[in-house]
Amino acid sequence: MNGLPEIPAGWRWSTVQDVGRLDLGRQRHPDWHNGPEMRPYLRVANVFEDRIDTSDVKEMDFSGGVFDRYKLNVGDVLLNEGQSPEFLGRPAIYRGIPENVAFTNTLLRFRAGPDVTPEWALIVFRRHMHARRFIRESRITTNIAHLSSSRLKTVEFPVPPLAEQRQIAEFLEDHLSRLDAADAGLRHSTRRLLAFHHAFLRTVLLGVDVPGLRECRLLPEAGVNDGTLPPLPVGWQWLRLGDVADVVGGVTKDSKRQSDPAFVEVPYLRVANVQRGHLNLDNVATIRVAPAKADALRLQPGDVLLNEGGDRDKLARGWVWEGQIDGCIHQNHVFRARVREGLIDPRLLSWAANTLGAPWAENNGKQTTNLASISLSKIRLMPIPVPLRDVQPGLVQQISDQLAGIDRLAKQVKSGLDRSQALRKSLLDAAFSGRLTGLASDVDMVEELAGV
Repeated sequence: MNGLPEIPAGWRWSTVQDVGRLDLGRQRHPDWHNGPEMRPYLRVANVFEDRIDTSDVKEMDFSGGVFDRYKLNVGDVLLNEGQSPEFLGRPAIYRGIPENVAFTNTLLRFRAGPDVTPEWALIVFRRHMHARRFIRESRITTNIAHLSSSRLKTVEFPVPPLAEQRQIAEFLEDHLSRLDAADAGLRHSTRRLLAFHHAFLRTVLLGVDVPGLRECRLLPEAGVNDGTLPPLPVGWQWLRLGDVADVVGGVTKDSKRQSDPAFVEVPYLRVANVQRGHLNLDNVATIRVAPAKADALRLQPGDVLLNEGGDRDKLARGWVWEGQIDGCIHQNHVFRARVREGLIDPRLLSWAANTLGAPWAENNGKQTTNLASISLSKIRLMPIPVPLRDVQPGLVQQISDQLAGIDRLAKQVKSGLDRSQALRKSLLDAAFSGRLTGLASDVDMVEELAGV
């Protein structure tokens, strides 16, 4: 097998198909969700890296004597067949819980032969996943990668003696479990930062800490579900988005007219560009539109951009345009809110939409299985807390300073997670190539890899 790294004496290079058996799970069918031989089955949602989540295990009918073909044995390694590219082939060992369980065609099952332990197979597959090796053996459709079982069978597989497999697996598991624990702590910190971020914004936007009396002037009935709007400091008021800003939809792409010589080509923002609290302008597409349309939709500094639909967490998500790209417009899935007469600072409006407006938009929008949307007429009715004008600059400064501190902490947490991921990959690479022996001297290598 040309091009492979050197491995220690006593090891050999092989392929997945030569060291075990690889099978695709059973195709699911709506008619099989009820029947005389109902059995539990595992799917992608159950399989995480070296962990099988049994909190939500489904059942289907395995009549016709097919259960044994798809039944899992203790020690079988499951790999995600379809997943986002970075998690493609994510593996875990089946440990026997739940009992008598099968697997679907969203998973691949590797059953190790006599020369390989399941724990060593797990190491090899984890290394391939982190090295993105599986992506080369996949096909990608709409951001989902599918792992080809026929091509996976030919993927390289190092085979140490069984005793070394066990030693390396035991040593590596100890260090990977420590990384897992550290990652869990960092992710918990991320969740706490997000919760604090949200709570802080609500406190400032609703004037919770402002001394004095509070009042809540009810908004006129508008045929939407506003819930219970909290009281605001005296002088502040609830207004609907359409009362403080002119809100318009964007351009709908007309593929048939993209070659029209009268059209002009302009940059335009899509949902992917409009994030919560910032704009991602790394990849801005262009579109050809009529000159009048380009003029009407041209963004101006201070325009607030709000997402119309997509995943549920994207509704009303957005931020303020600062004129970064000349002549830029926006697509129909992104609304533009242009504040009237300085009624509210655009940043306060956007923060309010991101925190208070997001759940309101979800309650008042349309829902499908995984998608949500809200109409232009509905989003104009979103309630917005409007502070007194003379206090708005101070609120903007207070929020900006606090969010800058939160952002610094979030970057530190992300740096820790990135470093952990890099160390995890380095450890797996070292095990894969025979540089880990399972002996005490490996501690020095771990310290070197960790930069200690």
